[in-house]
Amino acid sequence: MRMIIQIAKAELRTLFYSPVAWFLILAFLVQCAYFFTTGLAGLAEVQDMIVKNNPGYAGLTGSAEAGYTRRLFLGGEGVFSSVLQNLYLFIPLLTMGLIGREIQNGTSKLLYSSPVKLHQIVSGKYLAIMIYNLILVIILGIFMVTASMVMIKVDHGMLLSAMLGFYLLTCTYTAIGMFMSSITTHQIIAAVGTFLIVFCLSFMDSLWQKYDFVRDLTFFLHLPGRTQKMLLGLITTKDVIYFLVIMSMFIMFTILRLRAAREANPWYVNMMRYCFVVVLGLMIGYLSSRPAMTGYWDTTAQKVNTIHEKTQQLIKEMGDEPLEVTLYSNFLEPSGSKGLPEARNAYLTNVWERYLRFKPGIKFNYVYYYDHDSTIMGKNIYRAFPGKSIDFIAAKSAEYSELDLDDFLKPAEIRKMIDLKPENMRLVMQLKYKGRTEFLRTFNDNIFWPQEMQVAAAFKRLIDGVAPKCAFVSGHYERNIFKTGEREYANHTASKLERSALVNLGFDVDTVSLDTEDIPAGATTLVLADPKSALSEVCLQKIRLYLATGGNMFIMGEPGKQQMVNPVLKQLGLSLMDGVLVSQNKREMPQMQSLHLTNAFLSMEKNPSSSGFKKVPERDKHILMPYAAAIDYTDTAGFTVTPLLKSEAGVTWLKKGKLVVDSAMVEFNQQDGDLRSFFASLSNKTMPAVKEDTVNTAQVVPDTMHNEQGSFVTLLAMHRSIGNKEQRIVVAGDADFISNMRAMQHKTGILLYSWLANGVYPIAIPGTPPRDIFLTITGKTAAQLKLFFVWLLPTLVLLSGTVLLIRRKRK
Repeated sequence: MRMIIQIAKAELRTLFYSPVAWFLILAFLVQCAYFFTTGLAGLAEVQDMIVKNNPGYAGLTGSAEAGYTRRLFLGGEGVFSSVLQNLYLFIPLLTMGLIGREIQNGTSKLLYSSPVKLHQIVSGKYLAIMIYNLILVIILGIFMVTASMVMIKVDHGMLLSAMLGFYLLTCTYTAIGMFMSSITTHQIIAAVGTFLIVFCLSFMDSLWQKYDFVRDLTFFLHLPGRTQKMLLGLITTKDVIYFLVIMSMFIMFTILRLRAAREANPWYVNMMRYCFVVVLGLMIGYLSSRPAMTGYWDTTAQKVNTIHEKTQQLIKEMGDEPLEVTLYSNFLEPSGSKGLPEARNAYLTNVWERYLRFKPGIKFNYVYYYDHDSTIMGKNIYRAFPGKSIDFIAAKSAEYSELDLDDFLKPAEIRKMIDLKPENMRLVMQLKYKGRTEFLRTFNDNIFWPQEMQVAAAFKRLIDGVAPKCAFVSGHYERNIFKTGEREYANHTASKLERSALVNLGFDVDTVSLDTEDIPAGATTLVLADPKSALSEVCLQKIRLYLATGGNMFIMGEPGKQQMVNPVLKQLGLSLMDGVLVSQNKREMPQMQSLHLTNAFLSMEKNPSSSGFKKVPERDKHILMPYAAAIDYTDTAGFTVTPLLKSEAGVTWLKKGKLVVDSAMVEFNQQDGDLRSFFASLSNKTMPAVKEDTVNTAQVVPDTMHNEQGSFVTLLAMHRSIGNKEQRIVVAGDADFISNMRAMQHKTGILLYSWLANGVYPIAIPGTPPRDIFLTITGKTAAQLKLFFVWLLPTLVLLSGTVLLIRRKRK
């Protein structure tokens, strides 16, 4: 070991007595400084502008990925992102003469004749390069420390993980460069050879991905893929071992190359030695990459790379029972290419690796087929091949894509195996567990693959074997859960192509015509959404019985059609008041109401399983309701009533006269019966208990929401106990607020369905808010830091290197 250290010292002196090492340090420093300070200055200037206009600004909002740490270091022009893009250009210049220089200068003969062993020579030189690489890490550390000083709560764990990934990648590059330097004495050729090998390893994952064994091998050798997780704060044993294996392989290659120069062995002997090293390295790397052999360490402050505790608990409940996942990929469907063999590793990494960490025994199957149904998929495919059969079209498409059609099941074969028409013949996964099956779908958005909420819902359905059922009343022109029109409900209920739809979050949904059918047994929630004709007596009687026996219900009405739902609401002590809520504002039409979410609704967001509503910090959050009716609740028959949405006091009034919005400004008209105050409609009525967070009908006290200034309630929740069952009701004075057109408000609707299902589904996976949300410096200070790091500090390094080189030359 002492000899290795001595060789390393000598190599370091040689390095720093050459201009190349100083040039690389200077170039690396300038690059890091530029990208760090440019990003910091931009963020500081934006924050200055926000603070100037909003003195109470407390920092960024959103997910943890939006924090300043990621923006500065891992964004599109972040420090690590930019450095790693250009790193392969620097390293070949550093290593191009590492071994070849000894051969070219004739000093190699002295080394070979000395008592120093070959592995000591190689190890000493590589140790020197590793120490040099630490200098690059220290330069990055300067900016990490600076970040800690200019922003609050920097994610140090993520930065240290990224630094480890950078160091391992740099050491891997230099091991490759050292081997190339041992092959040739021409430094330019060694540098170009290093660049080519690094380039090949960087794009290895795109080669020969159609073949199983080759796909796994090339994916294993892909260099950038091994650093990606570390940059995001996730250290895995397989990635660390990968770098160690590649480094060791090229170090051994260098030793074997030098040994071959000293020994007169046949070529096949030398070749066998190289092959043994390759096979051994690949075997170690392959075994270490198996899910059961992989260890994980999420270094981020908020564990953003780890699935939520609720999902972990579901996986724990599965125990050791096998989980089988079958991917069905339709070659003739646009998304089918994402399921083909060449995309398999990306599929496993992007979708399943987070779950394999906690259940490594998941079995994956793949079924490839071609099929087409024009009623589902349209007729575009036949326009390119008019009059041709589906087999002919598939054959030509496979020929164009260089695929073997024999690997795909024919339409008749796949239809015998499984009926995928209900799944639109899209790319879909079927999960099997204890004899139960569930589909996990892909979606028409930029993410495409299912996220944790959809996966967790599928897991829970597999475990429970049952799911909440939402039955939507039909037969009176209610909102349709299968249509995609702007006023219908498909997108948040039955659409299998929308990730936020109830069917993809664990619910079963269907319609029921109460004139001819009974409410389904086991229905969790009965939904009555804006009937446009009067309910029959048969229908009303079934709903009355359902409510009397403790059934949960979601009732939505519309202004102008209050009389359609009031017969149902009457049993609950409620009614939709005549007229429509209007207000005068500069941003919207009078009938478009921006309604304030009460603290009770915010409490529901935190815990949809609880019927009670606790105090939570109030937020200025609003929901848009077009054409909303106010809810009158004066005798609620033992229910506890909780307002969830209220109008803005003093601005909104109830318009009972004719509403005209396309000409003159809408004004309050008392002669038409317009009401500014909720209490104006209660002249001879006894007002029940009203509290902003929880209404107790045993008390009779007005609250701030129903004061003389005139707030109106448009959405409320009710609950009571019937025997051992808790009954929950939600009533809305508008049915458009969760329609297909209001996609941004579908989360609000899903929350209401969740509360009605006692919070069992969907599996709430709360977002992780960022902690590093505020900079402690101004834009002016950031500009000064840019001046120091981009100009002054590199100048000092340049002067130091120049002085050292001049003094060395004089000696």
